[in-house]
Amino acid sequence: MKMIEKEIQHVLKTQPILILDGALATELEQRGANLNHALWSAKLLKEDPALIEAVHYDYLLSGANIITTASYQASFMGFEQEGYSKEEAIALFQLSVDLAEEARQKFITNHANKNKQQIWLAASLGPYGAALADGSEYRGYENIAIDTLLAFHEERLEAILETKVDLLAFETIPCIDEAIAIKKLLSKYPTKSAWISFSCKDEKHISSGELFEDAISVLQDATGLIGVGVNCTAPQYIESLIQIANSITHKLIMVYPNKGEKYNAEKKMWEPMLECTNDFLGYSKIWIAAGAHAIGGCCRTGPNDIKQLAQYIQSEQL
Repeated sequence: MKMIEKEIQHVLKTQPILILDGALATELEQRGANLNHALWSAKLLKEDPALIEAVHYDYLLSGANIITTASYQASFMGFEQEGYSKEEAIALFQLSVDLAEEARQKFITNHANKNKQQIWLAASLGPYGAALADGSEYRGYENIAIDTLLAFHEERLEAILETKVDLLAFETIPCIDEAIAIKKLLSKYPTKSAWISFSCKDEKHISSGELFEDAISVLQDATGLIGVGVNCTAPQYIESLIQIANSITHKLIMVYPNKGEKYNAEKKMWEPMLECTNDFLGYSKIWIAAGAHAIGGCCRTGPNDIKQLAQYIQSEQL
């Protein structure tokens, strides 16, 4: 077992779940950032890195054990289309980790005698569809070869691995082919620890329409994969998805849903749905009971949601 896995298992002996952070882009927008752009939150790596660091820090203040970098929408493809050189793109990838690390060190310095929370940095590695900036991470792809998907992820991974990042977070994966590509990639880097989380369209299917149980089964023998789960998915589907994963895998089950809204790719905005909820804590209690090992939030969640979850865990001494 790798050191990072030992550390996580140790923490899970003293608290019932790992606490993930919430949405980065949502909180940046709340603080005045305009992210209606192909690079989304990665746009601020150039324009306002201090704001990114401030949001990371506030999630740590809220009680998060894992903070994810502002690199979800970052890709060589995306940076090139916006006029950045490969060298500039690499520097921005690495800056995304540096900002999270600076927030961690600031938090440890300011709260060394007050708080013993363990903190890890996860590199956010969004799907191929995020680089396309067309919403295809919520429906899957047509005619994209597994080798193409593997090459897309490997190019970014090589830049990220030059940093102090602790974990690799392959997020919002919409289809099994992309999961297979990541699995193949991880076999080439056996010393690294990662998780893969899928975007799901309902309580049984990932965004492509394939069965969630098949997606989890494909990853059972993946090298270095310590967690599987669901993100940017409506909260009412999460309990069922946790139960499905629990019946198949012994890996950590990690969930960080959105608030139940629907993403409009043309307008690049979230639109309210009847099922939207602000009861993040109420749902989290259900997910803990269902067997989740890590809980956080995706789009439209914020530091207050994470703070309520952390306070609940502490007060209940679960």
